[in-house]
Amino acid sequence: MTAQTVTIPAARSPETPERPDNPRLWGHIARRCVLVPAIVLTPLLAVAPSRDHRFNVYWHGGMFRDDPAAIVSHTIASGDAYLRLGNFRPLGRMLEKSLDLLAFTGMQQLGLPATVMLRAVSILAAIALTLAVVVLAESVLNRGRLIGGTPSTVALLLPYAVGAGFVAAGQDSTVILFGGLYFSTAAVVLLVAAAACRLDRLRWWNGVLAVTAGAGLAVFNEPAYFAVPLATAAVLIRGRFVLGLGPRRLLTSPGARFAGLLWAGFLPVFAAVRWIIRGFCADGGCYQGSDLVVDGRTILLLPVRMTAWLPPLQWRAATDATTGGWLRGVVPVVVFLLLAVLAVRTRKVVREAARPANRALTGLASLALVIVACGALLATLSVAVRVAMSGAQLWEQGWRDSALTVPGGMLLAVPLLLLAGRRAPAVMLAVLVLCGAVSATANRAYADATTTLKTAQLDNRIAAAMGGFERSKAGNTRRCALLDEALQTNQHKPFLQHRYTDSLDVAARALAGVPFCDRAVAR
Repeated sequence: MTAQTVTIPAARSPETPERPDNPRLWGHIARRCVLVPAIVLTPLLAVAPSRDHRFNVYWHGGMFRDDPAAIVSHTIASGDAYLRLGNFRPLGRMLEKSLDLLAFTGMQQLGLPATVMLRAVSILAAIALTLAVVVLAESVLNRGRLIGGTPSTVALLLPYAVGAGFVAAGQDSTVILFGGLYFSTAAVVLLVAAAACRLDRLRWWNGVLAVTAGAGLAVFNEPAYFAVPLATAAVLIRGRFVLGLGPRRLLTSPGARFAGLLWAGFLPVFAAVRWIIRGFCADGGCYQGSDLVVDGRTILLLPVRMTAWLPPLQWRAATDATTGGWLRGVVPVVVFLLLAVLAVRTRKVVREAARPANRALTGLASLALVIVACGALLATLSVAVRVAMSGAQLWEQGWRDSALTVPGGMLLAVPLLLLAGRRAPAVMLAVLVLCGAVSATANRAYADATTTLKTAQLDNRIAAAMGGFERSKAGNTRRCALLDEALQTNQHKPFLQHRYTDSLDVAARALAGVPFCDRAVAR
């Protein structure tokens, strides 16, 4: 017999299994992007409309209720007048009119005051902005699939961070004034940057879209101008810090070429519009809100506005007109409990999320710093900010720049704190829940202080009369009394008197087919 030798292959070392994708976490994140801003901003639902909102919601709503498509033709027809006033932003005006129409339609269908509907639209825009911040962060950090993959720890924390930054920091804050417009604009700005990051191949229609989008951003509004430089920065930072591309591959990547085409569409239109406005407004007399100034003070104001997004500074501005202990009461307890319930579940799933590498977190923080700088630059160069604010107000008060500096600032804070250590997520969740509770309480304090103003009380009563429109003679008498009070309050301001009369009349005719105040019936 001969022995047969059998060769047994060496045992392979067990391979480390790759972590499977966990897309269900996206549902968890999306729910918090909705719930956290809604919870923090709910105390502001009853705040009276101010500035142009007092009129525009009725004017635009009544004018376009039966013909929404007329928003486009009406804006184009009035474009020349706004160009001569130095306030040319047709696409932004179309968005603003559409949001006013949405609020007016909700008022009519639900029977709610315009006050509540305006705030509801603003909350919806804040939710959209929160989602946009998360999408941008993941577009930068994630090398693979976005929605179908596993989100990062940054995405889990961002809804709490951004939500805690929505504070009514003064009457010019985007949380109070034109929140729907500027939060929506900021969401568009961030999503353009996210789209540039996720582009893996530049097709011909991508190029056409990029040039068209660049031209459109040039006639949107001032905050939208920063979409182009932010998209460029996002592509370069992601390519360098996350993808590790060299200079040549980075500059020739699809995202970089897409950003270049954005510039190609943006610069000619922007330059032409600003050149025409300069010719019309060289001698003054134009819209001050669009006036810009560059001087030595600009360098000093930039870091000031870059820190004005910090919640403690905003809390001070929101509660400046209050007396006593504004942190007391039921609101901070209820909000804290609601946010804590959400955070407990988030704490349990943190380990299922992917923790980005330190280099990627550094890149995201760099991009966030660019976002904050761009937003702050908008306020730093603005003549309106220098006229309206001084001293501590420049540190604390919100303005249009808040729509970018708040999400940008929170996007900066989250990766920086995650770099501090592995226990940072749990500590951050606790701190952010507390900040969110205080922010909601500061919003409540602002709302309480506003209700004591006679003008706010008048505008709230007008909103209630319009929301529950009475066609009876008694209802007409009450509306005439409200209109007379508005005219008396603004007796030395004929422009405001006309705005009240015309806008309320247009809305009443659209709602009920009658004037807001029929003097013949009143007699």
